[in-house]
Amino acid sequence: MFSNHDELILRQLAKEVHEASLHPVNEQKRRFWYDHTSLRGQRPAVFVHPDGSWNEFLPYSSLECEDPYAKTVEYVLKQRIFRHKYIHDDVPIEGTFHVQKVIYNSMWGVAPKFKAGDTAGGAWHHVPIIEKPSDWKQLSMPKVEYDDAATKERYEAVGNAIGDLLTLDLVGNQLYNFHMMHWYCDYRGLENMYMDLVLEPEMVHEQIRFFTDGVISMFRQYEQLGLVSLNNDDTFHYTGGIGYNNELPGEGFDPAHVRLCDVWGAAEAQEFSSVSPEMHEEFILQYEREVLELFGLNGYGCCDDLSKKLDGVLKIKNLRRVAVCPWADIAEFTPVLGKRYIMTWKPQPAYLAYEKLGVEEITKELNEGVAKAVGGKLELVLRDTHTVRCEKERFDLWISIAREAIERNWQD
Repeated sequence: MFSNHDELILRQLAKEVHEASLHPVNEQKRRFWYDHTSLRGQRPAVFVHPDGSWNEFLPYSSLECEDPYAKTVEYVLKQRIFRHKYIHDDVPIEGTFHVQKVIYNSMWGVAPKFKAGDTAGGAWHHVPIIEKPSDWKQLSMPKVEYDDAATKERYEAVGNAIGDLLTLDLVGNQLYNFHMMHWYCDYRGLENMYMDLVLEPEMVHEQIRFFTDGVISMFRQYEQLGLVSLNNDDTFHYTGGIGYNNELPGEGFDPAHVRLCDVWGAAEAQEFSSVSPEMHEEFILQYEREVLELFGLNGYGCCDDLSKKLDGVLKIKNLRRVAVCPWADIAEFTPVLGKRYIMTWKPQPAYLAYEKLGVEEITKELNEGVAKAVGGKLELVLRDTHTVRCEKERFDLWISIAREAIERNWQD
């Protein structure tokens, strides 16, 4: 149970979220996303994800609750309140709260090592623990375990605190993004990975095969344990955007046993940004496609330019979203993706970090980008905003410029 102190804090926050969720604009935004994600939208979506900027407005040290999970609830509720007040994009404020089931995952059994940078949130680098092929034997397949007693205790605590104010939804795992090349680099190091592609290709294939089998096993364990939960709502997906759509869950859906084919999946290999399309296909994409076959809808990509790799990407089963990073040319995506896929464009976030907001740069970039996307399906996702100089109004200024660019340039 949460203390009276924690319950009082959470109840006040839940009241604010409840009131915000009742605004009619939320239903309009929800309907917009259903149309947009199901490829029936009339205009691009606009979505701001503060990312690192949350630390400027909602540092973890500012949380008032004492219980660890109460802090988690507090953080989520405060994020929604902040969005309601200061980020007026296309994301609705929901009156539902997801209570996470207590799940343990051993992942690969060995923790990777890193060397931190000199400043908080700054650059870091890998400390490789794999020196030779046989060292990979340290890793083990993921094992998923569910703690029913702890879950019931958590759900009861949240219910007692805010269950009469928000609709509680007990959920298992909702995020099905996976990062196999990232894991490889975690253990082997980024520079070593590039050398391995040439000098140790068999080792790379063998280890990515291991990760492929392991992540499929992990996802199947979630399914067998009844821990797969729908993510066709305001759940944020790794490629970008949120989950509302009309196709999921799939045919034959049983709410008592959600399947992997009822949910979104996603993958990326941004460490391969400078790797050729042929090597991308050989060493990672063919394996990622195998895993992505499990899911009802998929997204692909992150911060790497996929413009020369679309032939392989478009072979992904149930693909819906394709990432367009800030340094990619949208003009190379639009004629290939057309109206069959959503281009998840991530404009340059650095302009929001300038000492003075880069209005001229933002205006030029968004107008040119939207114009190049005409003939396709587009969403503008502002991510990696690691600072906005503590000026929260910068988010809405960016949104305003984005909407003006859409109004000026968009033709469906």
